[in-house]
Order: sequence, then C-alpha cells, then structure tokens
Amino acid sequence: MTPEGLRALIAGGETLAVEFKGEASSRLSDGDLVEVVVCLANRPGPEHGWLLVGVEDDGRVSGARPRHEAGTTDLARVQSLIAGRTRPSLSVRAEIVRLDGLEVLVLEVPASAAPVGTSDGKYLRRALGGDGRPSCLPFHFHEMQSRQADRGLLDLTALPLAGVHWEDLDPLEFERFRRSVRENRGRSDEALLDLSDLDLGKALGAIEANGEVRSIRMLGLLLFGRVEALRRVLPTHEIAFQVLRAGAVEMNDFLRWPLLRAVEELEGRFRARNREQELMLGMFRVGIPDYPERAFREGVANALVHRDYGRLGAVHVQWHADHIEITNPGGFPEGVRLDNLLVTQPRPRNPLLADAFKRAGLVERTARGIDTIFYEQLRLGRPAPSYERSTEVGVVLLLHGGEASLDFARLVAEESRAERPLGLDELLLLDGLRRERRLTTAEAARLLQKPESEARGRMQALVESGIVEARGERTGRTYHLSASTYRRLGEKAAYVRQRGFEPAQQEQMVLQYVRTHGSIARNEVAELCRLSPPQAYRLLQKLVAKELLRAEGKRGHASRYVPSAN
Repeated sequence: MTPEGLRALIAGGETLAVEFKGEASSRLSDGDLVEVVVCLANRPGPEHGWLLVGVEDDGRVSGARPRHEAGTTDLARVQSLIAGRTRPSLSVRAEIVRLDGLEVLVLEVPASAAPVGTSDGKYLRRALGGDGRPSCLPFHFHEMQSRQADRGLLDLTALPLAGVHWEDLDPLEFERFRRSVRENRGRSDEALLDLSDLDLGKALGAIEANGEVRSIRMLGLLLFGRVEALRRVLPTHEIAFQVLRAGAVEMNDFLRWPLLRAVEELEGRFRARNREQELMLGMFRVGIPDYPERAFREGVANALVHRDYGRLGAVHVQWHADHIEITNPGGFPEGVRLDNLLVTQPRPRNPLLADAFKRAGLVERTARGIDTIFYEQLRLGRPAPSYERSTEVGVVLLLHGGEASLDFARLVAEESRAERPLGLDELLLLDGLRRERRLTTAEAARLLQKPESEARGRMQALVESGIVEARGERTGRTYHLSASTYRRLGEKAAYVRQRGFEPAQQEQMVLQYVRTHGSIARNEVAELCRLSPPQAYRLLQKLVAKELLRAEGKRGHASRYVPSAN
C-alpha cells in the first residue's frame, strides 16, 4: 500500500469493503480488532477488505497507537494475534503506512468462502445498517446458510427436513409433475413418466431412500408437500399475487401451495387478465399480448428457483396498470450483477430445485431463461425488462406493458418470415437505436454486455442487411437506423434528422456561428452539427486548412477557433 493508494482509499469513505477505526480517544483493544477483521472477512463479494487503524470515521488521519511494549507496532505479532483468535484461522496482511507524519496500520482482509468467527464463538458480518451506513452486524446461522447458498457452496433445497415423513407428501402433486412433463414434451425429461412416486422423488433428489424412505429433503416438500405440512415446516414459503390500481389493492392473495400447483394458478390468473392486440402480416395474423406469456412464466419460475428459502418474505407478483413486478427474497447470487446479467454463467441459488423445474419443462433447459424474458419483450415492440430496482436482499423484475410499438413488432416478424430471424443481440441493438437514435460502438457493447469487437460485428451485420447505417470512421463511427427501417417504423422524417447535415452544410453552419459569436470550440461544433468529438475536430481542421478559421489559445480540447486573418 502506497501513501497515494491509502489517500484514495480514505477519500472513498467507509464501504462494505473498507472500515475506519480511529484511536484518537482510546486504543483499539485486541478483541475489538479481531472482531472487526471477522466482520470484514464475512462481507459479500470476492474482493479483499481493508481495515485502516488510525483513521477516524470522518476520514481524518489521527494515527495508530503502538501495539507493542517498546512503543512500536510489531506487524508479525498483529498477524499472529488474528490467526490465533479466529476460527477458521484467518491470514491477513499487515503494514504501516506513514501519512502526514502519522502512522496508519493497514490490514488487508481476504474474503472468506466459509463463515469466520472469533475463537470465543462470536460471528459478525459486514452489511448496511438501518441508517444505510456500513456496519458490523450479528451473523446468524440462517444468514450463514444464505451466504453459502449465494456463493454456490450450499443448496438449501437439498437439506433433509426433520419431522417430515412420506405421509406429508401428496400423491396428486406427483401426478401434477408428470402432467407437466407430458405437456412440455420436447423440453422435459420424459424418462420420468414411467417412474413410481417413490422412484420419481429419488430421481429428482427430493427423497433419500434405500428400500425405505430415510428422509424428505426441502425439495420434496416444496414440490410435493401437503399444504398443512408446508405451513408447519416451511413458513418462509409464500407466493403473493396482487392487483394494484391507482394505489388501491384490488386483489391480495397469498398462496402457500406446492410449487407446481402455485405456478399453474399464477398462469391461469395471468391468462385471464392478459389482453391481446391483432397484427396482420399479409394473410397471417400475429398476436401482440399486453405481456408475453413465456416471459411471465420464466420470470415467475426464476423467482421461485432463485429465492432464498432461508429468508422470511414472499415471492410477490404485482399486476400494475402498465407493468408487472415480480420480486423474490434474496439478492443476485455472488458474481451476478446488473452489468453482466445477459452473459454471466447461470448460477441458481437452489441447483436441485432448478434441475427439477428443467426436467418438468417449466424453464429453459439451457438455463438461459433471462434471454427468453428479454427476447419476448423486445420482439413485441416493448421496452426491455428491467432489474434496476434489485438490491442485495431482493431481486426485482419489471415487465413493461402499456402501448406496444406495432411497427417494430411487424419489422421483427417480417425479418423472421424472410428467413432472417433477429436474435437477442440484434433486438437489443435495434431497440437501443430506436430509443437513443444513435449509438457508438462502446454504447452498443454496454447494451450487449459484451466486448466492443463483438458489438462491432453485430452492428456490421445489421449494416450489411440494410437495417442500420454507419457514419464516420474508427473511434468516431456511429450507427443509426437506415431510411428503409425508419420507413417501416412509420418515422420517415426521423431518418433525415439522424442522417444529419451534408459536409458543406456543416461548414456553413460553423462559419455562421463564428460570425455571430466570434469563436467556436470543438464541443460546440459537436453539439451544433450533431457530430462526435473526433468528427468535430476533423471538421475544424478542414476549415483551418482552407484558411477560413485559425486556432487560438491552448491546443487540444480548450482551443477556440476564430476567423482567419485572410
């Protein structure tokens, strides 16, 4: 750690990964030091944490007090102290960094895969407190299980349940599972159809049996349990279906049923409320529902598969006037973020339950159900689904309804009928161009959550198909919808606005601006002519070469261009 790096760390303030401990008023005891280290080790995320002893809560450097009788800090002793008083033993890196003439004790704390406690059995975790600030909170056993599940180290649905017996399972639910397999032929595991109830439970991993039933796992109760057994043993299992209109609650039902029965009920209520428009494509009719059924089904299934069954709270399906909101307790599994949702490897919090849903045909067997949610929304001319409201304690999916763009839906359907089907990447790019009107390669890469080279390739394919046009070169290259695409979308004038002005017009606009205001800068040219900064710079250099303008003042971004003396 360099002094500059330490200053940057302090400037960022306390976070889930950084803790300040001042010693201006009293020395931090060894016991308190170990507890803070344990807290940082039990933090979300794989990155290392930092404990800065000698920095006050407001970021003021007060200096760490010596941690040795000789008036110095023995770093080896500090490391040994922490290793000896943590279980499992934790190895930290300690160093002294001088800042403003004062010493700061810097401890680099690795994130632990398993829960870490003090040698006397105290467990703390790093989390946001009630005031929204990072704090060290008690780390309870069920929270440890949830953290292990987030990291893919524990499957709660595979745990055997005490006090649950074969009689607590409902034969009707076994038959419901088989019916789902039959109805979803082609994407379900049809080998399960001929198995007895006991063998079906064993094949799914829901039951432990060898001649006789030894235990029922949580999965068995969730899939096949009787309602009274679910309420008795799994009070955390609950699904709420709510209809909200103008702030008023029209319906508020809580389902404490086995999962397949609950999914069937939710799908029935969805179909009863989901209206459909008609789009004629030549002689063919294309239905445009308020919400795509496949997207809704995948959203509900994902909420049930990925929810944290060790955490209180229900899976909520809320039907609003212009959107459906599906939420589930438990944040994204570790490693999954908003900026990599579309490309990260699938990480179900409950792998055994996820596998059972796939074999029943309830979700995509590729485990890329999120792609289905995005694709189905976009192909119907609706905004992409949103996960922006998700937090570390819950995932929130918004499916937007309201008025669909029928012209966009027609374009997608026509391309498919012409044997040029648009994939998810192409739909994301076209939707982005439809909304933003113009995209750079970097912006396209952010939309796809992929490298710029892949985004450039996707854009080039759309250019070659005539759907998109490109302007500029190299870093200044931008993309917009072509004239034929705008015509198909019923926005003929929009193409002229996006195409921009011809070079001669751009030159005259810049010269007129200079005559009126006396000078012009590169950013002003970019805004005036709707150009990227590199394109604006090249336009100015062209005018300088023609001796119509000259640069004045500092070179670079701050240069201003005035009329040439000639």
